[in-house]
Amino acid sequence: MATRKDESGNGVVLETSKARTAPPPMYKVMLLNDDYTPMDFVVVVLQKFFNLDRERATVVMLQVHREGRGVCGVYPRDVAATKKEQVNTFARQHQHPLVCVMEEN
Repeated sequence: MATRKDESGNGVVLETSKARTAPPPMYKVMLLNDDYTPMDFVVVVLQKFFNLDRERATVVMLQVHREGRGVCGVYPRDVAATKKEQVNTFARQHQHPLVCVMEEN
């Protein structure tokens, strides 16, 4: 809020000012390549946790395979952290070393 004297100089007039808030930082959720997790399992993970169709999931899986990592999606921090934990837990439950990480976009 800003203050200023009114035109007569006797009182104070309060003016509201709009606070500008920055959008929250976004985080990339990525899968890292390993030599043991089957490609089909990676596709299932991408479909199950990131709602990708089979074609898009296959493209991301191939990016992970060829480039060492692939972006699954970009989310606010809490959502990204939840997805990362869900994927890592799911991979461990199925005895795969697949690793999911997040980093600020």
